[in-house]
Amino acid sequence: MSASLHLAVRNAAVLTTGLARTRGHDLITRAGFLAMSGPTLLRVLALRPDPDPDDVAELELLVKRAEARVVVEDSFGAIDGAALGLTSRNLPVMIRPHTPVPPPDFEVERVRTPGEWAVAEQVVVDGFPMPGFPTGNALPVALLDREGFAVHTIRRDGEVAGACLTVEADGAVGVYWVTTLPEHRSRGVGRALMQAVINEFPVPMTLSAARAGRPLYESLGFSVVTEAVWWSNAG
Repeated sequence: MSASLHLAVRNAAVLTTGLARTRGHDLITRAGFLAMSGPTLLRVLALRPDPDPDDVAELELLVKRAEARVVVEDSFGAIDGAALGLTSRNLPVMIRPHTPVPPPDFEVERVRTPGEWAVAEQVVVDGFPMPGFPTGNALPVALLDREGFAVHTIRRDGEVAGACLTVEADGAVGVYWVTTLPEHRSRGVGRALMQAVINEFPVPMTLSAARAGRPLYESLGFSVVTEAVWWSNAG
């Protein structure tokens, strides 16, 4: 497996850990996987291509006992989610070595206050969306004080039109929940938001792309490292 893939997975692990701590969810850490268990979501991240059989057995038990929504992110093809009654979709893991891009056409700011954070979180909840997580628990304001975590907002016509979360760790930045509100889509908002965060962080950048967003990220210099399998019990 490539170093870029492991970099992306390590960044996702930092995200999962931060969310578990600030949401007050249980965090289960094993050599082969990381799991965040809360009342509405069991979120599992595969950490290696060759998990220990005991880790696999524990993971299977967690999924079978879960009463909440289950999401398992596996970039290594190490987990047989179908055997657990889960369905799959593929999302490309993408990475970009740092090179500057043109400055954005819109105003992009890093969130500094709890009030600004609440506005940005609502944008993500409404625009991404994040089912099962009301405002206040999707992106807890406690992340504002957590090292390496930042939320960025973009304005169009004086209104907050989009937002994203960045996680800086281990010499790389992960970009998550790149969101544009419906009334501002197809206006260059997402591109401008990405241009701003690319220029802010002079390090490699990684993300998982939805199908609709992949052409934008490729045009900005991101390339696919692997097609991660996302298993879930949602239709």
